Amino acid sequence: MEKLSVREARLADAIGRQALLQGWIRTRRDSKGGFSFLELNDGSCLANIQVVADGDLPNYESEIKHLSAGCSVSVRGEIKASGGKGQATELHAADVTVHGWADPEEFPLQKKRHSMEKLREWAHLRPRTNTFGAVMRVRNRICRSIHDFFQEDGFLYIHTPIITASDCEGAGEMFRVTTLDPENVPRDAKGAVDFSQDFFDRPSYLTVSGQLEGEIYATALGKIYTFGPTFRAENSNTSRHLAEFWMVEPEAAFFELTDNMNLAERFLKRIVNDVLANCEEDMQFFHERIDKTVMESLQTIAERNFERLSYTEAIDILEKSGEKFEFPIAWGTDLQAEHERFLTEKHLKAPVILYDYPAAIKPFYMKVNEGEVENRRTVRAMDVLVPRVGEIIGGSQREDQLDVLTARMEEQGLNTADYWWYLDLRKFGTVPHSGFGLGLERMVQAVTGMANIRDVIPFPRTPGNAEF
Repeated sequence: MEKLSVREARLADAIGRQALLQGWIRTRRDSKGGFSFLELNDGSCLANIQVVADGDLPNYESEIKHLSAGCSVSVRGEIKASGGKGQATELHAADVTVHGWADPEEFPLQKKRHSMEKLREWAHLRPRTNTFGAVMRVRNRICRSIHDFFQEDGFLYIHTPIITASDCEGAGEMFRVTTLDPENVPRDAKGAVDFSQDFFDRPSYLTVSGQLEGEIYATALGKIYTFGPTFRAENSNTSRHLAEFWMVEPEAAFFELTDNMNLAERFLKRIVNDVLANCEEDMQFFHERIDKTVMESLQTIAERNFERLSYTEAIDILEKSGEKFEFPIAWGTDLQAEHERFLTEKHLKAPVILYDYPAAIKPFYMKVNEGEVENRRTVRAMDVLVPRVGEIIGGSQREDQLDVLTARMEEQGLNTADYWWYLDLRKFGTVPHSGFGLGLERMVQAVTGMANIRDVIPFPRTPGNAEF
């Protein structure tokens, strides 16, 4: 007898095999003929497998007829062809072992639809629902595709630090890491916190990005990518923001902005094609139950060439559109989600890569375009926008000239001494290099159609919420 997953047992070639299946009961239905139908799911796929449990089983009256949603069981028996609608196979039980009971009076996931908000209160149980099982299988496929894509393209996977003393974005929205006792904070002669007595001898934080450290390795090893958790202490309660999320950040030496754009387009197409090819059942579920536009949107990403517009061209299109936007349009302001979705969904009806943004609204490390008048100065930034989501990738060519980089840091009020090692990269063998960042959860949202980013990560971390 071999142990099979429900996914394997539901295939026609499993018919006739003696198998062990283990999982959780979804429903039980008793027949007047003296047997019961059990719906069993183990998380390996969206669908359940039907178990036929005969009344002759020794624990039929004492246990099987008392099974309810949430109970865990092991079932041994023969897989047979099923006459039931929508299923090729069913398991005829020779033995049913009950491992754990779930009192139907207390188990919250009974056979009814719960709101996403309610399910967040049960983050320890929501993976057992169809929706969250499907989300996590698709999330897993996306993660695998990310690694496959970069590994096959010669990128090295680099682990950058979670704890850092530098703020990549310069926004200051960082979680502090300290071992100082809040009841007895040491002070210096001026009354300021004396961080020399802290664990790292200086103010330290959870990282907002692995990019700066990634540049160190890209300018030595050629092409690298990082993929790990990042943190933003931004007090934002929206459907698009998390305090803890996962980022993939490739960085490549001798890459110009156009190379970066090409890489981003190939990357997104690879992820989407892999999901469509390998998660068909789950994607059909999202199409039917979550968002009926999701499949069309993914086909657009997979099949259409990404349009490329400069920021200035995009502003011109938006100003002439005649649309009534909530946020006004003006050169020098950042685009909002409504502007991004207009460009992708109404104007071009395709994914869009915007580039050459105003320097004043972008971080210090982005390369300044040369030969421009001072008040219209732009940097070699790029954002990839996709239908339904808006911005999904942000990146740039990095500033590789020491004097320009130093001036940009001073403009933004950064202490260059804190970034001495970053400036050294421009002193010793500087090269053109580029990279971008993709938020994993935004990608999962784009692929599944899930409306709230809190529902595409196992345990969402948001203001006031660190349970589980």
